[in-house]
Amino acid sequence: MKLILTSIIAILLIVAGFVAGATYTVSHTPQGGWDVGATSDGSYEMPDPILGMVAGFSGPSERAGPADRVPEKAIEVYGDRIILDIKNAQWSTFTDTNSMDPVIDAGANAIQIVPKTEDEIQIGDIISYRSEYADGIIIHRVVGRGHDEQGNYFIAKGDNLPTSDPGKIRFAQIERVVVAIIY
Repeated sequence: MKLILTSIIAILLIVAGFVAGATYTVSHTPQGGWDVGATSDGSYEMPDPILGMVAGFSGPSERAGPADRVPEKAIEVYGDRIILDIKNAQWSTFTDTNSMDPVIDAGANAIQIVPKTEDEIQIGDIISYRSEYADGIIIHRVVGRGHDEQGNYFIAKGDNLPTSDPGKIRFAQIERVVVAIIY
């Protein structure tokens, strides 16, 4: 009876995987159980979210990414060049601080634009801003947004840092927003 029940569960999981468009192995383990997600070499693949609901797995959660500021029609690719139609674009390079690893590192180049209003800045954007807490320009990701008695503000954090940058960032401090990173 137990073998029949485990066989039915395995078949349901396989069907759920096909319905979800996933390719997962369901194999019988030497201990007598079933192993969902194991590949032939014993490693595991990230389960599909739909299969995850069925099998009790969950995938990574959604994280805010930068706003899509360069529409597809503004990108022209030719055999010998690429043309990006980005108005008022500025080029920048980065120092090796490791704060934005692995997204931005020494040797990477970026294309940035100057935002016209604070409404253009979204959580997930990478901004260049000046801070009273550091010399020079800081390039970090916006991780929060709020409002206080002085108006709207942003909170930024380096992707490779454990805590947010000190202080609230006002729109007047923001110099540019990254729209492309070129490696």
